[in-house]
Amino acid sequence: MVEERHPISVNEAVEKCMQHAITNTVESVSLHDANGRVLAEDLIATHDVPYFDRSPYDGFAIRAVDSSEASEQHPIAFRVVDEIGAGDRSEVKLAPFEAVRIMTGARLPEGADAVLMLERTEETEEGFKTSSQLKPGDNLSLTGEDLREGELILHKGETITPGVIAVLATFGYAQVSVYRKPIIGLIATGSELLDVDEPLDGQRIRNSNGPMIQAQANQINVECRVYQATEDHLSSLTHHVQQALKEVDCVVTTGGVSVGDFDLLPAVYEAIGAEVLFNKVAMRPGSVTTVAVKEGQFLFGLSGNPSACFTGFELFARPVLKKMMGDGKPYLPQSTATLDEPFKKYNPFTRFVRAIYQETVHGGRIAPAGFNKSNAISSIARSNAILVLPDGSEGWQTGDKVTVLHTDRMQGDATWTN
Repeated sequence: MVEERHPISVNEAVEKCMQHAITNTVESVSLHDANGRVLAEDLIATHDVPYFDRSPYDGFAIRAVDSSEASEQHPIAFRVVDEIGAGDRSEVKLAPFEAVRIMTGARLPEGADAVLMLERTEETEEGFKTSSQLKPGDNLSLTGEDLREGELILHKGETITPGVIAVLATFGYAQVSVYRKPIIGLIATGSELLDVDEPLDGQRIRNSNGPMIQAQANQINVECRVYQATEDHLSSLTHHVQQALKEVDCVVTTGGVSVGDFDLLPAVYEAIGAEVLFNKVAMRPGSVTTVAVKEGQFLFGLSGNPSACFTGFELFARPVLKKMMGDGKPYLPQSTATLDEPFKKYNPFTRFVRAIYQETVHGGRIAPAGFNKSNAISSIARSNAILVLPDGSEGWQTGDKVTVLHTDRMQGDATWTN
């Protein structure tokens, strides 16, 4: 008997997933291993930045008052009394009309309050002369102008990027508290699947969903363990799922969630005692996407059709995994764009179309990325975004304003607003 399924909205499906998602425990990692991880604590500046008054240029440290009468007609002469490289310190205290040759990043000598850039000088026997007038503070990087000691510099829940690494290194954070990365177990189901390196035989297809999901997981810094693609046998599939649940935080399966005789995931969920959060979503593609939980572990049953599989992961698995790793912005970033070509299909469900987004001087523009059936793979490769077309529409015209989900941006959104 075919199971009757009742679709829920995408918003409700996302909300159900996030209500059951629990943030992982905290661990300490080396700064060198921290890129892409999520901070588990607020961090403060341990000293001022810059730590001392310093020169941002190669030039000469002077007393600004000594240049106050300089002009093209009456250049002022300075005597050079010392030289400072980056990392060095001068013991000289400047007297009137004295200067110290200073390199970029070097500490300002005592008595100096400005830096004259090298190109604004003309060399003389004792030093240089200049026609430039400076004021105190000119061409200086002053103590604390970037960050002050004790200032909050990074928030709990922020993703560590190369720029954040630089900040952490500046303040001596050799070890960083981060949330543990989730590990997913990936099982591609279907007797029709061949491994990537196997030749086609006229009746089976290569497993593209498995490598794609693994890449999607890696893109958000989630570890993935691949389990042997399983044939369409209930006992075999149940065994693989149970084994994976012992070793990983959640399991992602592709295929086997429809209502055909060989779509076995619903029976697997029942056999292992998992609670099904939903088994049909009012969306195209991927309406048969199914999500279940068992003792806090997620089971994402994604469609076997590549485009539906891709979209299901981005909409449901991604934010859960991001929340598990403590990310305060777990959702795909979104914006509004102008539709560049008509989309005439009637939408009984909300449609998610693989698309190409371009930023122009007049704002964002978007168009479908070619062939867009649920089994399409070419449009996934071409796309950098997902075009969201709400249900109930009779079609969309060129120039309409539409919602865009950006799949190529690392920084997410804190809220889901579709």
